[in-house]
Amino acid sequence: MNRVLLFLFVGLMLAACARDEVQNPLDNELQKLLDRRAPGGDRRHFVLPHETDYANIPQDPANPLSADKVALGKMLFFETGLAVDAMKENGMGTYSCATCHVPSAGFMPGRIQGIADGGVGFGRNGESRNKLDNYQPEELDVQGARPLSMLNVAYVTNSTWSGKFGAGNVNEGTEYAWEKEPATEINHLGFQGLESQNMEGLGLHRMLVNKPILDSLGYTGMFDRAFPGMPEEHRYGKMGASFAISAYLRSLLTTQAPFQRWLRGETMAMTDIEKGGALLFYGKAGCYRCHKGPALSSVEFHALGVKDLFEAGAFATDENDLRNLGRGGFTGRQEDMFKFKVPQVYNMGDSPFYFHGSSKRSLHEVVEYFNEAVPENPRVPEENLSPFFHPLDLTDREVEELVQFLENGLRDPNLQRYVPQEVLSGNCFPNNDTESRWDLGCK
Repeated sequence: MNRVLLFLFVGLMLAACARDEVQNPLDNELQKLLDRRAPGGDRRHFVLPHETDYANIPQDPANPLSADKVALGKMLFFETGLAVDAMKENGMGTYSCATCHVPSAGFMPGRIQGIADGGVGFGRNGESRNKLDNYQPEELDVQGARPLSMLNVAYVTNSTWSGKFGAGNVNEGTEYAWEKEPATEINHLGFQGLESQNMEGLGLHRMLVNKPILDSLGYTGMFDRAFPGMPEEHRYGKMGASFAISAYLRSLLTTQAPFQRWLRGETMAMTDIEKGGALLFYGKAGCYRCHKGPALSSVEFHALGVKDLFEAGAFATDENDLRNLGRGGFTGRQEDMFKFKVPQVYNMGDSPFYFHGSSKRSLHEVVEYFNEAVPENPRVPEENLSPFFHPLDLTDREVEELVQFLENGLRDPNLQRYVPQEVLSGNCFPNNDTESRWDLGCK
């Protein structure tokens, strides 16, 4: 009898604990708020698909996802053996896509600006990369705006800060602009942003893909398995490589972030401070107005009056860089000037540089900038500033809660699952120069 009573007591206690967990007022409040914010009134709208749930990951119909494509793209993204069109001999075979999209840095550069060809060194998080002595700044493969994160880009139909790549969606009606910049002529092929950008990017970033190179590195069989029906002239070239890399990038989903776990029913995955920050994100702070959907991003463009990358001391960019104009630099429309695409915000705490110009160095600085809403770039006309850029009136406590949600609640702690153990060339990766090999512990 005593044993029966003990079992009943334990059962009642466990049930009470479960009820207490469900009845946490912060959980209830956040669940109701998310239901209000979600299209259709269901907070499951914000849940990311699993990274292997290929049927439910957004994709280009011309490039349906498959395990073979993702596996090939995962190798190519880190393969320094493709870097055979370097400007100078000592740059050959020393960089990869991951040089400027470092997994441990949230698939962003670990410094203010990525350096592919012409760079040397890595450090611990990509922060120590610098210019090779025999490269002039204008010879470097660098960007005039900070590279965006590759996380959750499956939800990006038109890529780059200006949204210039991709034939459809927001680029319908911009055909006139595709001829002005040779890189965007590729939009005439009709692909979405990732596929278009990666086809163009292989050449831009001085990488070469052809049958002899793939044979020498050992990738031909993987291309055959990934693209059995693609004509060989496309399969072993930029199109096949781009489709594989794009498939891999679409699988980079932050499904293990505490907020995603909370959305799937693990109410203890976030702390109360992080839940308070989520309430602010979807409430008083108004972040949800731009950072939408499962990826907390949107293909919308806003001017926030932040400084440009040349002001942070970056290479090969200046006040006249067309990329400082954001969307307007692509469309030429006055109303688009200084407006930049809304980025996703998962794992943004992994690299301490923010906005297209790397002008902020912590998430606390970012939140304070939005809270105060005082533009820092005098070149941005007031009439172009986003209507959402206004003082938020957050208290110090609320600022800290929002920072905690952004820094911890939205951080997937296991991005290493997206990194191969080795690439077929046997090279060091993501960089293969002598200093990087030392930094990375390669043999």
